[in-house]
Amino acid sequence: MASQPDCLFCKLVAGDIPATVVRENAQTVAFRDINPRADTHLLVIPERHVETFREVAAFEEHEAKTMLEFVADVARREGLHDYRVVVNVGESAGQTI
Repeated sequence: MASQPDCLFCKLVAGDIPATVVRENAQTVAFRDINPRADTHLLVIPERHVETFREVAAFEEHEAKTMLEFVADVARREGLHDYRVVVNVGESAGQTI
């Protein structure tokens, strides 16, 4: 799916909104949260527009696996041995912008 001009995350990926990117590849980008809830709080998103995690079923099998491998690699590069991965889907689950 193409980027959406009104999507905050698409604007971050495009560089239209400044972000502290810690790692990026052709499919995924990780950047520091501007309002961190932990000492290390990173957001990891696909390079392409995805409305919510509900759309993960539309991912190619290798894309979901590659994204999880990317998360583990970012954590390792950040020196994190213990960490958690959270997916917020919907406003009542904490998905906010």
